[in-house]
Amino acid sequence: MSVELNAHEARVLGVLIEKAFTTPDQYPLTLNAIANGCNQKSNRSPVVDFSEAEVVVALQGLLMKHLAGSSSPAGSRVEKWRHNGREVLKVQEQDLAVVAELLMRGPQAKGELRQRAGRMRSIASLDELGTILGRLIEVGHVRRLPPGSGSRAERFGQTLAPTIHIEESGPEPSPAAPPQAQRQTPSSPPQVSSEEGRVTALEGRVAWLTEQLSSLAERLGEPLEAPPEL
Repeated sequence: MSVELNAHEARVLGVLIEKAFTTPDQYPLTLNAIANGCNQKSNRSPVVDFSEAEVVVALQGLLMKHLAGSSSPAGSRVEKWRHNGREVLKVQEQDLAVVAELLMRGPQAKGELRQRAGRMRSIASLDELGTILGRLIEVGHVRRLPPGSGSRAERFGQTLAPTIHIEESGPEPSPAAPPQAQRQTPSSPPQVSSEEGRVTALEGRVAWLTEQLSSLAERLGEPLEAPPEL
């Protein structure tokens, strides 16, 4: 089944998936809870300010695409919403967590993606994340992207909402060329070529360092503690 989401539907679906994993006691979600989840300032890019009316329209769109459904619990007049992501997209729970993360924050390198999606479902290693991404690429929900400015780390982006995070994406790497991530050398960090895009470049360096630390921790057999949420 081919699925294409707009920016509002993508954010709402990402929130429904995230909250189902992270706050199961509060799931399904009320309209107010969904709006708050869409507009929260952590783990979101870009930060938005959706009205409840906009969220209602997005939910109706997801309902028509069979990606969301509503229910009214016994004894309650409050309508609550749930997602049907796993059934419609035909993916496993870890795969769904990765898709939700990409919907809510845009293209990411493996190191940051593993850390962030791991909030929802445990991803034991970068190798396991690679397997998950391989499945998602095979079914067409994720694609490979070239490194961001000032970084050598290959990135991955979702394909369900092609009109969002366009400025962070680029053309897919040529199949004939080896991925940038395979050509990087861990002995030196990525360099910043100019002042323009300095913030993006710094984010790329952080992602590169995260990936290197994760690989080192795996070789040493030591767990890598997740940093506190910003």
